[in-house]
Amino acid sequence: MLRFQSVAEDLPGPEWRSLYDDHWPAYRHWFLSEGIAERPTYALGLAKLRRYMPELLPTYEALCDLAGGGDLAARFLSLYRPPAYLTGCSQAVWLGARPMLVRNYDYSPALCEGLLLLSRWNGRAVLASVDCVWGALDGINEAGLAVSLTFGGRKVVGDGFGIPIVLRYILEFCDSAAQAGEVLQRVPVHMAYNVTALDRDGRFMTAFVAPDRATRVHQLPIAANHQGSIEWYKYARATATLERERFLYFRLREPGMTAERFVSCFLRPPLYTTAYKRGFGTLYTAIYRPDRCAVRYLWPDGDWCQSIADFREGVRHQRFDVAPEATAL
Repeated sequence: MLRFQSVAEDLPGPEWRSLYDDHWPAYRHWFLSEGIAERPTYALGLAKLRRYMPELLPTYEALCDLAGGGDLAARFLSLYRPPAYLTGCSQAVWLGARPMLVRNYDYSPALCEGLLLLSRWNGRAVLASVDCVWGALDGINEAGLAVSLTFGGRKVVGDGFGIPIVLRYILEFCDSAAQAGEVLQRVPVHMAYNVTALDRDGRFMTAFVAPDRATRVHQLPIAANHQGSIEWYKYARATATLERERFLYFRLREPGMTAERFVSCFLRPPLYTTAYKRGFGTLYTAIYRPDRCAVRYLWPDGDWCQSIADFREGVRHQRFDVAPEATAL
């Protein structure tokens, strides 16, 4: 059973502190899983934020204060060179009369925060699915820019930020898909990810980011878990990334395809998966509508609609068919 919660808090305060208190023990264990010597110092993380995402510094400092001002928490919150982590995920842009970004988030229920947060940390409304207590897995801002991520299917780990903080930065300060692409070309990311962005004007892009090569920005409406070619064959087979990409490709080009039918494809194989024990089960389908600054979360047995203009705080409990393994972050 996974608890999904929607919370509105304009500036970091008691709601965020409660989230931090709930998740910090697990994140602390994950952050130290390779030993403290493997994690960058507070000074290095701060310097990297100041160099690449200086507009985030006031929020970062406020969050560090709320977390108690400790060195370890400040290192974690910079999200610079964190431990490696893997997700699955599929995403696609529907370019009909009302464009939308549709994505499946595939991960272990035991490791998902399940928080949809409406905030105005930097004077702009941002509605985002939270990860690492202030990063974003996917979301939309009041300019009508929607973004989401998938894992890029490569083993490489290097210098750079965890991708959730980069998506947070994009949602806080970008207005268009083009601006999102520019951010992803200059901000280093520590693992391979595919980020798709769609803006209110119907412009879109998918960026292939990695720590060991330059970001490639493409006019691709779909992304699974590889970056053009397969480089990690075992992972590709386990997650059926090629099958999912091809499925999306042909659904987008299928004669007579409608927006409703296209969304329904995300609720069945090969896009929808129950591989929860391996950490790649589908936890939710999200449909982002830039024209409405809205999101609809979808499950086989129900949905949950939210928007920046009509946001409702609440809780939803979602049961999954297969119990997840007890694994650490």
